[in-house]
Amino acid sequence: MTDTWFRPRRYGYGAAPANWKGWAAMVAFLISVLAVSLPLVIGPSQTGAGPAFWQVTVWALALAAQISGFVRLARAKTAGAWSWRWGK
Repeated sequence: MTDTWFRPRRYGYGAAPANWKGWAAMVAFLISVLAVSLPLVIGPSQTGAGPAFWQVTVWALALAAQISGFVRLARAKTAGAWSWRWGK
């Protein structure tokens, strides 16, 4: 049994979950993005003011780190190389 969580997409660029580990990684990534994004949305809406510049900056840096980490994980756990594909 191989230790690949993702498979290359048939059309386009990237990978798709291939088994339950890939789907679990995808769900964990989405939950972490929501956990970082919700305080930015909920906090300012209670005070009536918009988010401060530093809050948006911290959110953007955290989101960039999460995306970068997930892409690195997906590339490492993909069976095959990521390249543009046009199908069979």
